[in-house]
Amino acid sequence: MNRHRPVWALHVLIVGLAVHNLVMSTLWRAGVRGGVLTAISAWKDVLLLVALVLVYSGRRGLPRPMTWADRLGLAFGVLVVVYGVLPQSWLGGAATHKGVLYAARHDLLIVGAYFLGRGLALTEAERSRVCKTVLATAAFVAVFGLLDVYLVPLAYWRHSAGWFQHQLGLTYVGLSHLPENFVYNAGGGVVFRRLTSTFLSPLAAAYLLVVAMFFIPLRSRVGLALGVLFFAAILWTHTRAAIIALVAAMLLLAAVQRRWRLVGFAVAIVAISLAFVKGYDHFAPRTHFTATELKEQERNAREHPAVSHDPTAANESSTSEHLASLRDGAKAVVRHPWGYGLGNAGVTAERTHVRLRAGESTYTELGVETGLLGALTFAAWCLVLLVGALRTRPWLGAAFAAVLVLGLQTDVLGVPWLAYVLWALAGSSQRFSNDLSTERLS
Repeated sequence: MNRHRPVWALHVLIVGLAVHNLVMSTLWRAGVRGGVLTAISAWKDVLLLVALVLVYSGRRGLPRPMTWADRLGLAFGVLVVVYGVLPQSWLGGAATHKGVLYAARHDLLIVGAYFLGRGLALTEAERSRVCKTVLATAAFVAVFGLLDVYLVPLAYWRHSAGWFQHQLGLTYVGLSHLPENFVYNAGGGVVFRRLTSTFLSPLAAAYLLVVAMFFIPLRSRVGLALGVLFFAAILWTHTRAAIIALVAAMLLLAAVQRRWRLVGFAVAIVAISLAFVKGYDHFAPRTHFTATELKEQERNAREHPAVSHDPTAANESSTSEHLASLRDGAKAVVRHPWGYGLGNAGVTAERTHVRLRAGESTYTELGVETGLLGALTFAAWCLVLLVGALRTRPWLGAAFAAVLVLGLQTDVLGVPWLAYVLWALAGSSQRFSNDLSTERLS
């Protein structure tokens, strides 16, 4: 094992990040809280830093010659740092010092992950083993989630809410301080479980599974079984954005590879998903609100009487919220194109209790924090990575495209599994050309 090529770190991140929330919430329930739990939960950041030091201590600096992806990644990182040190009063922001640090970590993770992958320069054998780790992790997430949604009562997970409320500082009021999307609310006090699995989040679980769908070796004996398992788990997350991203990425892959059979798969996915979502309340595991939760739901219904609970309706409550958030965030970027500074958007603003300038969409959040220039630099970087991946490894390009689609209505950088794993793999698709890596790979 070459200590300057810690490929093992990628495997640890792939598995560890998938079970992170489950383990941390279990520790919280066991009484490990406050600074101790914060230190433990930072394992992923420490591992990334250690891996970067190991990789680049054995290199002669950054990659040479630098690619456009390298330049844009560094430019984005520099912009994040600049906006982190500029006084908030100059930009019209109101973030706290803690909020700036949270946001800097949030935005710079993908830069570190990219250059980790860039420095590792995986061989084909190493890449194959990484893909197998992704598939095994996704299979565990899917099986765990499907069993949990039918066998474990919601009451059990209510005791894990302290991880979100007290440890992370996230305020959720509709479901005993669990995230509201932990369940599917059909209206009228009728509520059903959604697959949340080890992420304790239907969205994050669905996003991992969507990515893993493109890692499946279709010609292998287990390929079909894995595809069915992953797709079933995605359906049980009841996450429509994941279905849209999966279909969009599959159509892109079909166009790039001229594999028109994939178009048939995409059509089948749409048809099955529509039927599943429409009929979810006929077979999904039903659960119940507590009396306190029911009062909160009734109050919320009175405040938003026009929204629908039909999952296929344009004015469905979740869809309306996402569209409104995207629209408001875009308006904020247009009105204030130089940005408000780090810590004024997304979960970071919520955790530090400052005015939320933009939320949910990756692109509008970055536009609010690092200005239109920062958002465009990020978008250009992602586009270069996407085009490069589609040319060399179309399956990885399709997975990356799915995440970029999800970024329209979700802060994908706030899902650590995506931020670490996808950007590291994108970086690993490029190689150094000026040093001993060529000999190691020969």
